[in-house]
Amino acid sequence: MTFQAVKTLSRPHPGLRAAWFGLLAALLLLAQTLGSFAKGAPESFADLADKISPAVVNITTSTTVAGRGGPNPIVPPGSPFEEFFRDFRDRQGGGDRPRRSSALGSGFVISEDGYIVTNNHVIESADEILIEFFPGEGQPAEELVAKVVGTDPNTDIALLKVEADQPLAYVSFGNSDLMRVGDWVLAMGNPMGQGFSVSAGIVSARNRALQGSFDDYIQTDAAINRGNSGGPLFNMDGQVIGVNTAILSPNGGSIGIGFSMASNVVLKVVDQLKEYGETRRGWLGVRIQDVTPDMVEALEGLENTRGVMVTDVPDGPAKEAGMQQGDVILNFDGQEVADTRGLVRTVANTDVGKSVRVVVLRDGKTQTLKVTLGRREEAEAAVPAAQTAPEKADELELMGLSLKMLNDELRTELELDARIEGMVVVDVDETSAAYEKGLRAGDVITEAGQQKLAATADLQARIDEAKEAGRKSLLLLVRRAGEPRFVALPLGD
Repeated sequence: MTFQAVKTLSRPHPGLRAAWFGLLAALLLLAQTLGSFAKGAPESFADLADKISPAVVNITTSTTVAGRGGPNPIVPPGSPFEEFFRDFRDRQGGGDRPRRSSALGSGFVISEDGYIVTNNHVIESADEILIEFFPGEGQPAEELVAKVVGTDPNTDIALLKVEADQPLAYVSFGNSDLMRVGDWVLAMGNPMGQGFSVSAGIVSARNRALQGSFDDYIQTDAAINRGNSGGPLFNMDGQVIGVNTAILSPNGGSIGIGFSMASNVVLKVVDQLKEYGETRRGWLGVRIQDVTPDMVEALEGLENTRGVMVTDVPDGPAKEAGMQQGDVILNFDGQEVADTRGLVRTVANTDVGKSVRVVVLRDGKTQTLKVTLGRREEAEAAVPAAQTAPEKADELELMGLSLKMLNDELRTELELDARIEGMVVVDVDETSAAYEKGLRAGDVITEAGQQKLAATADLQARIDEAKEAGRKSLLLLVRRAGEPRFVALPLGD
């Protein structure tokens, strides 16, 4: 019995043996599946680091800083101790003589003939820029002096150029739009001036905006510290998908929240800097604001908060094409418009001089305008569109607002252009919806229901029309310190 049992175990039943083979096959399939999920998370980043590190550089800048000069702040002029303290300050390096200040940063080579990308704030105001290459075979043995090809403060990108005796190792840009939250990334640079360093992490978030109009940052938990600025953020194919620019930190060190300007923004800037030495962004020529839910109630034909509201149309491409204040831009050059940030970036990335189709909502119907874009850099100080003068001054109280028609005296007091017409907010009931919407004394209401206000009766007429149409809100165009914005004010019962 015992032998038979052992024999049975050593020679399993054919059915049992088939079951074991089936289980083994399933385990192999599971291993392959897990391996596919683990793709992009190698046991080591060493091979990748070896491949791309020769293109990463350290940047050292030096700047002449003027002496503080002026009278000695420690002792009064004429004091017998004045000369003593002046000598003491000079010995400590705080005299009137110019001083040299140094700074450190990072960058990366993008072509074998020596073009280098870094942050603008790394090299801004520098008198001398030195490039130190990662030591390795075929790399320059000494530091090379770089010259500035061009800079773009708006995206904090700078393009440099060095002259080397041999072709330089370089890296290419990848498509940042393909990066997903959770993808592995590798950051390289010169943190804290400690020399070449590598850190790994993942994409924590995308499409972050910090403060600029053209921001498109990739957020990562790969360690980024001071000195990493201008260094590359790589994907697992060794392509640059971001330029390390900023960190969020209470203590100046990495806490796992770093920001890299997306490569698709950087590449556009770099191409323009290389060709022109400056940026050339498209310009539509409008002032805009996001569409809010209460505006949807006040606008005929608008079903949701998509698109952007045109608050002003100064002289420029949009005005020449027939765009009007109060239009809602729904589509630009074949792309749906979601919000102001998206439209600004899309327009800026469109070539100057290109004719584009812009779909707007006006009076409840869509219209297509053909606009030839201007250049943003040449139009930053555009003058608002002209408006006609008012006829007379009257007072009115409506919707929690005390209003008065504009006159010359009020224009002088509020420092308004003589062409502005409308009604001045004299007072606001703090318990009213108008106060909650942000209206304050000194605001000027120039339109109601997308029609100009030339008399007090116009406002009441717009209210009556909105109520008859079954609308719950009235759209007001309000100017404060010259800047226009739309406010949808509830009408009540």
